[in-house]
Amino acid sequence: MLKQWIPWKFLLKRTARAYGVIDPVAFLARLRRFAQPSEVQEPIELLRAGIEFHARGLINTKAIQHNLDWIWPFWVEKQFNPADPSFIPRAFSFSHVNLTHRNWTAVGLPTLSVYPIVDPRGLITPLFDGWSIDFWILSEDGDDLIPSRLDEAAQSLEMDDGLAVRTRCRKGALEVVSNTRVASRGGRNELVIDVDAGGGPGDRLLVSLRPYNPEGIQFMERIDFTHYPPTLHVDRETDVHLSETPAALFFSNYAEGDVIHKVRRGTPDGTGGVACEVGMATAAALYPIPEGGRKRLEIRIPLSEEVRAEFPEPPAGEKDWAACLAETAALDVPDAQIRFLYDASARALILLSSRDVVPGPYTYRRFWFRDACFMLNALMGIGLLDRSRRILSTFPDRQKLSGYFQSQEGEWDSNGQTLWIAARFYALTGDRPSDKWMTAILKGAEWIRKKRIDKSGDTPQAGLFPAGFSAEHLGPNDYYYWDDFWGMAGLKAVAPLVQAHGSETGGLSLLKEGLDFERSIFKSIGRIPEARTNGAIPAAPLRRMDAGAVGSLVADYPLAVTPPGDPGIMKTVEFLMTHCFQSGGFFQDMIHSGINAYLTLDIAQTLLRAGDDRYRDLIRAVADLATSTGNWPEAIHPLTGGGCMGDGHHGWAAAEWVMMIRSLFVMEEGDRLVIGAGLFPEWLKTGEPMRFGPTPTPHGPVTVTATPGEDGIEIALDGTWRDGKPEIEFRVPGFRTQWMTAPEEPVHLARLRGETSSAPAGDHN
Repeated sequence: MLKQWIPWKFLLKRTARAYGVIDPVAFLARLRRFAQPSEVQEPIELLRAGIEFHARGLINTKAIQHNLDWIWPFWVEKQFNPADPSFIPRAFSFSHVNLTHRNWTAVGLPTLSVYPIVDPRGLITPLFDGWSIDFWILSEDGDDLIPSRLDEAAQSLEMDDGLAVRTRCRKGALEVVSNTRVASRGGRNELVIDVDAGGGPGDRLLVSLRPYNPEGIQFMERIDFTHYPPTLHVDRETDVHLSETPAALFFSNYAEGDVIHKVRRGTPDGTGGVACEVGMATAAALYPIPEGGRKRLEIRIPLSEEVRAEFPEPPAGEKDWAACLAETAALDVPDAQIRFLYDASARALILLSSRDVVPGPYTYRRFWFRDACFMLNALMGIGLLDRSRRILSTFPDRQKLSGYFQSQEGEWDSNGQTLWIAARFYALTGDRPSDKWMTAILKGAEWIRKKRIDKSGDTPQAGLFPAGFSAEHLGPNDYYYWDDFWGMAGLKAVAPLVQAHGSETGGLSLLKEGLDFERSIFKSIGRIPEARTNGAIPAAPLRRMDAGAVGSLVADYPLAVTPPGDPGIMKTVEFLMTHCFQSGGFFQDMIHSGINAYLTLDIAQTLLRAGDDRYRDLIRAVADLATSTGNWPEAIHPLTGGGCMGDGHHGWAAAEWVMMIRSLFVMEEGDRLVIGAGLFPEWLKTGEPMRFGPTPTPHGPVTVTATPGEDGIEIALDGTWRDGKPEIEFRVPGFRTQWMTAPEEPVHLARLRGETSSAPAGDHN
C-alpha cells in the first residue's frame, strides 16, 4: 500500500540529480528496452547471487592487488600475472573475480551434502565458501615449492575406495603430494588429508591456513593452537587436527603481512594464536623433512557441525559408495579416457544428489528445477531410480499455490520440465503416481495453460509463453522457444499418466492442450522470414540467429518433438557449428563467454539421432576439455582451458556426459529401442567386447553387449521387459541394420561392404 502513494520515482530522480549521479529510473528504462516487455525483469535470485558474487569481488579488489607479495591461490597467481595468457587488466573493473581458472573438484560421501573442494594446485577448502589449507616446501637454498605458482601439477581422481583427489606438485628435488577425501569414522564425518612431502636436509614442510578460496577472500579473524592433541582452531568454530606437533608455529595478521614473511625470517610465534580485525589472519605449522627425505602427516577436519547446521535430521536409507555404485549402469569400452570420464561423471551425480540435487558443490550449491531435470534424467538413465524417487518426492512440496514450480521468477521452462521428468520417471519405473503427485501435475499443467499468451492474436508470439528470463544464457527477456517446447512436451508427457490414473477426459484435455501448444510453436516458427534465419530456428520469434538458438534444439534432444534429422533442427545445428564453435566445442557468447560442455553434448545428441558421424568429433572435443579429475566447469576459457563461468565442478555437464554414453548404446525412438548407433569405429576394430547397462527404458531395464568379429558383430540384449518385448533397431556404424522384436539370442550384424576390421591409426587407450 505504501508503494502506491509515495512518489518513489520522483524521489529517486530528485536524489540522483542532487548528488550528480545517473538517474536510476531512466537508466533502467533504457536498459529494459534491449529486452521484450515482460511481467518479470531481473529475477531476484540472480540479482542476489550477483550481489554476493561481486561483493566478494570488491573485497578481492581491496585485498589482492595491494598485497601481491602474499602467496595467493592458483587463479590469482595466473590472472594477476602480466606475463601469463590468463592475465586480465583490472583498470575500471568493478570487482576482481575468478574468470580464468574456475576449476575445482569436490569430494564427499553419497549421503553427505557437504562438499570440500580441491583446486588444481591442491588448495583445499574444507567448508562451504570457507577458508583454505595449503602445503608448501621451503628449501634450504631458497628455491621454494609453492604449488599455486607452478605451471604444472599432476592431479587425479582416485575412485578405488570411495572418492579422493590426489595432487602431486614437484619442483626439482622437492615434492608435495596430498590425498584428500571425506571419511565417516564412528558416526563422525571428517575431511581427511594425507600429506607426503619430499626434500633434502634443511627443507621444511609448511601447513598453512589461508583466508581465501577459489572465489577469493574468505575472512579468518582468529586462529589459535592447542598442543594436546595438536590442533589449530579457526574462529573458535572449526578444528584442524594435526597428526604430529609441529616443530614451530607462525601466525600473522593483515598489518604484519602474509605469514610466509615471518617463516622466511625465521621468527616463530610463541603466543599460540593470532587475532585480525581485518579478517586476514594466516598461520603456518612447520615440519622439518627428516634425513630419509620424506615427511608424512594426516590432517583431519570434522564436518559434522556443518552437516547439522544444514540438515538437522540424518538422511533415511543411507548408502555408501559401494552400495550406490552397485546400482549404477557399468560401462566397458576399449577406451580408457571415455571409461574414466563416465565413472567420474556417475560419481559426480551421486555426490551432488545426496539431499537436494544441486548443479555444483560451490557456486551452484542451490536448487533449480532446470538443472534438477537434466541431472535426474541422467540419474535415472544410469539406474539410480531409488535416489531419483526420493528427490522427485520433494517436488510437489516446492510447488506454489498457483501451480508454478518456481526456482526463480520469470523462468517459464520449469513447469514443463517438472511434468516431463515426472512422466519420464513413471515411464522408466512402471510406478503409479501418488495422489499428491497427480494433484501437483494437474495444478502444474493448469498453470501452463493459463500462462500462454492469447492464441487468437495475430502476433509471432500468439499462443506462446510470455517474454521471460528463461535459461539466463539465452539472452535478455524474450519469447523463448526453449520455454515453449518444454511446456508443450510436459503437457503431452503427463496426459497418459492422468488417463491411467482414472481421468480419461482430463488426460485427453491435457493432450489437446499440448497439441494446440505445439501448433502455436510451429506456426510461430513458420512465420519467421526465410531471409532472417535461412530456415533455422532462432531463440525466439523476433530474434536473428545467434548462439541463443542452441536452446531451440531442445525440440530434438531430449524431447524428441521433431523427427531425427528435421530440416529446421539440422539447419540450426549447421549455423551453430559454423558460427559458434571454438576448439571443437560450442562457444556460448552470452553470459558464459566460454566453451560449454553440456550444450556441446546436446548438439552431439542431435547429430547422433540424425545419423551424422560428427557426433564423435564433439564427444572427443568435450573429453579433451575435461580436467584431469574427470569433470568440467560450466564454461571453459578458450585460451586458458580453465573455467570462466559458473561452478568449477558442474553437475549438468556430468549428466550430459553419462546420457551421451548411454545413447551410444541405447536410444529411445518412439516405441522402439535403437541399439549401438553410436559405437565408435575404432572401438569396433579392436575386437574387444563392449558393454553398457543395465539402463532403465520404458520397456524395462536392458544391458547391451557388443562383440566385434572378423565378419560382423554380435549384439546381445539382457533385458527384463514389461508388457511385452519392444521393437528393436540394431544400428551399428559400419554394419547392416536389422529390425526385429527383442530377441532372446544374440543378433549377428554383417559388416557392410568396404568396411575392414583392421586397427585404427590412432589408439585412445
